[in-house]
Amino acid sequence: MPSRMNRADVRTELSGVPGSGEIQHVLWTAADKLRGSMDIARYKEFLLGLVFLKYLSDAFDERRAKLDEELAEEGMNAAQRAVFLEDKDEYIGYGACWVPESARWNAIAARTGSEDIGRYLDDAIDAVMRENPPLADVLPKIYGQEDISWRRLAELVALMDDARFTGPGGRPARDVLSAVYADFLDRFSRAEGKRGGDFHPPGSVARLLVEMLEPYAGRIYDPVCGTAGLLVRAGNFAAGRETTAHTYGLAVHGQERDERTWRLARMNLALHGVEGDLAWGDSLGEDRYPGLEADFVLSIPPFNLKEWPRNPEDPRWRFGVPPQANANFAWLQHIIAKLGDKGTAGVVLAGASVTRGRGREDEIRRALVEEDLVACMVALPPLLFRGTGVPVYLWLLDKDKSSRGTKNLEDRRGRILFIDAGAMGETAGRGERTLSDGDLAKIVSTYRAWRGTASAGGKRYKNVAGFCFSADVADVRREGHVLSPNRYIAEVGVESAAERIGRLTKELDGLFGLADDLTEAVRAQLRRVDG
Repeated sequence: MPSRMNRADVRTELSGVPGSGEIQHVLWTAADKLRGSMDIARYKEFLLGLVFLKYLSDAFDERRAKLDEELAEEGMNAAQRAVFLEDKDEYIGYGACWVPESARWNAIAARTGSEDIGRYLDDAIDAVMRENPPLADVLPKIYGQEDISWRRLAELVALMDDARFTGPGGRPARDVLSAVYADFLDRFSRAEGKRGGDFHPPGSVARLLVEMLEPYAGRIYDPVCGTAGLLVRAGNFAAGRETTAHTYGLAVHGQERDERTWRLARMNLALHGVEGDLAWGDSLGEDRYPGLEADFVLSIPPFNLKEWPRNPEDPRWRFGVPPQANANFAWLQHIIAKLGDKGTAGVVLAGASVTRGRGREDEIRRALVEEDLVACMVALPPLLFRGTGVPVYLWLLDKDKSSRGTKNLEDRRGRILFIDAGAMGETAGRGERTLSDGDLAKIVSTYRAWRGTASAGGKRYKNVAGFCFSADVADVRREGHVLSPNRYIAEVGVESAAERIGRLTKELDGLFGLADDLTEAVRAQLRRVDG
């Protein structure tokens, strides 16, 4: 006879979990018990899929309670209300998904005492996707697999059942669950180390990109969207909020080559109320938006990607065929090909993209400068991206650097703004840095003043020694089309010897911390092999 585990047993076993007041910490701690039985890519899909299912059910319950209240105020009795409470259109039309009775969380939680809970979850997910076509092929059906401990799964479901995601006077389900989801994406990014930047962008970098481009309305695109972190940030910016929001006038497009990450991206958009079209496939090898003319492109492509599907005859290589050994200029040209006549783009690339001495890449960079497509170059601090200390730069591209008529911008044709933010940032953990609010405000306000946007508030741009310089294209030409900001920004007298030593010491400490983390990661892998 199958063994059983009742809900009281589950709660007793979970009672010792630390930090029970913090939903994110409790769920992560409980779910961490499952990690040893699966690889991290499968593990994150497993956990985040369950979080998303809980969100759908909570949002459904919220709408159901609100509908019941409205019907009661109209004078309907309980029997009459019961009919309307099962009307699918009363949910779909109000931003909630229709959740079949068997897939509602109370029905799922009732299965925690049975070892068939994994199969039940897969059936519930299948039912939700059948009833909601936009969710087709989004949720993972992996919970009934034989190598997953049903007891651990039951623990996690029971803990989610007890957590107060919603309640009288509380925050809406979408707000709470989206915060949990965002926190988990960040935790997984840390856990994945070097690949983490491809999976989920650092928060301060994402904020910098969005606030410099100001995508209030129009078509926005990310060719390597990961979990859609940049697109979510842009959607929230367009709505004028920092948390959940519906987009206002933004048409969101993204592409992601990893199927699991693509599913997580679609969940992430839905949790944050951002409507968008996300395609699955490699943008460089299989462009799923060939006719797109975007107003904004935001992207953090993989740094110095060596293995990529290179086709020398591709029409996107307008400025030269990128080398097989590095895809940096393939990404740049792909992004330029996706921009409309007045489109702008923010792209973060490794330092190899700005310096001289790489033959074909030099030719492409020279062409981009001479075509007047480069508007601003920002040298970013080291260690912003987990697991890698390579220098990184923000390229801001602009198809139309004129005043743009009624927009009354500063005419910046034939000029490039250089900003050196390399000394900015503060320690956020071992081997990791982040841009502070003050850092972000300084960089963003400098660019906005240079471009003369309305958000600059009338602030006039001026060169600042050691920080920013507005160069003529002729200046860049004399420097061999190198786009490293320190070539153009004077540092004399700006930083004292003591200040410079202090800054370099902090950077060195961060690198030592990173080395320690990498050493421990290697040891952990060796222990796993030995075990």
